[in-house]
Amino acid sequence: MLNSEKKSLIRFLIIYLVSTLLLFSLASWIFYILTKNNLLEQQKKSLRYEANYIKFNLRTLHISDDKKLLYPKSKTVESAIYDLDKRYIYGTFKEPFDQLNENERLYQVLYLEPYYLGAAYLKVYKNIDFAPIENLQKQMLLFMFIIVVFLSILGYFLGKLFIAPMRDSMKRMNRFIQDATHELNTPISTILTNIEMIETLEKHTQSSAELKRVEIASKTLSRIYDDLAYLNLNHQYHRQIEKLDMSFLVKERILYFLTLINAKSLKLIKKIEPNIILYIDKNDAIRLIDNLISNAIKYNKLNGLLHIELTKKEFIVKDSGVGIKPKDLANITKRFKRANSSEGGFGIGLDIVEQVAKSYNFDLDIDSKIDIGTKVALTWKK
Repeated sequence: MLNSEKKSLIRFLIIYLVSTLLLFSLASWIFYILTKNNLLEQQKKSLRYEANYIKFNLRTLHISDDKKLLYPKSKTVESAIYDLDKRYIYGTFKEPFDQLNENERLYQVLYLEPYYLGAAYLKVYKNIDFAPIENLQKQMLLFMFIIVVFLSILGYFLGKLFIAPMRDSMKRMNRFIQDATHELNTPISTILTNIEMIETLEKHTQSSAELKRVEIASKTLSRIYDDLAYLNLNHQYHRQIEKLDMSFLVKERILYFLTLINAKSLKLIKKIEPNIILYIDKNDAIRLIDNLISNAIKYNKLNGLLHIELTKKEFIVKDSGVGIKPKDLANITKRFKRANSSEGGFGIGLDIVEQVAKSYNFDLDIDSKIDIGTKVALTWKK
C-alpha cells in the first residue's frame, strides 16, 4: 500500500471511528444512567416497603398492652425513631437525624402521626447494593470493547472501498509512467549521443544555436526521465554504496547543466572545496545534485544569480528566483506539490531529494523569500 493510500485510510478511520464512537458512547452513557437509576429505584422501593412495615409494627407496639413486644427490627434495613425535635429515642443504629451518607446508603424518613411511643419520625436506611451496578459497568465495558472491534473491522473494509478508486488511479498512473519512461529512454539516449558526436566533430557550425536548443531540450527530457524512472522503481532500487568524490561529481554536473545556465544568462558562483568524500550511491548523489541545480535554474530569473557551494559538511544551492510562499514551504517536498505552476514541471524533484536525503540521514533545509530567492542546504554528519 502506498504512503498516500495509508494516509487516506488512516484519516478515514480516525474520522469514522471518532465520530461513531462518540455517538455510541453518548448512547451507552444515557443507557447506563437510566439503568443505574432503575436499579437504585428498585432498591428504594424495597426500602420504602420495609419502612412502612416497621411503621406498622411501631403502631402495633404503641397500642398494644403486651409488655413482651419488642422494638421491630429487620434483617435488611436499619431503623431509628426520633421525637418532634428530631432527638434520638431508640433504634438499631444511633446517629443525628440530619446525618446522611448518601454515597453508600439509601434513606427513607417517615413522619409518624399520631406519635407512636412518643416518636415523630422514623428514619430507615439500607446500604446500597453495588453488585448489580458493578455488573452493569462490566457489561457496558464489554459491549464497548466489542463495538470498538466491530467498528474497526468494518471501518477498515469501508476504508479500503473508499480508497479503491484512488488506488486504481495510482496504478494506472504508475503503469503510464513505467510505459512512458521505457519508451522515452531509447530516443533520449540517441539524441544526446548524437549531439555529443556532432559537437565533438564540430559539424554544422552554422546551426550551433539550433543545436544548443536541441541539447537543452534533450537534457531536460533526460532529467525528467531519470526522475520518473526513480519514482517508479524506488522500492526495488538496489543502492551500491561507494566512496565518492563529491567535489569532482558536482563540477561534472555543473558542466552538464552549463548549456541551461547560459541559456538563461545566469551568473554562476562556485565554491567547491576539493576532495570532499562521501559514502553514497553514485546515482543517488547525481539525483540530489541534479534536482537542486535544475530547480535553481528553472525558477531563477533571467540574468539571475546561481550559487553552488560544497563543503565538508553541506551542499548548498542558492538562486535569485521567484521564491516560495511561506504557506507552501511546509509541504513543498510532497510529491506533485508545485509552489509555482507557471514554470511547469511535475512537482517531483524535491520529493526525490527528500527521499534520498532520508535514506542517508541527511538534513534537508529550505529557506525562501518571495522575489528574493531560495536556498536549499543538504547537511550530513562528517
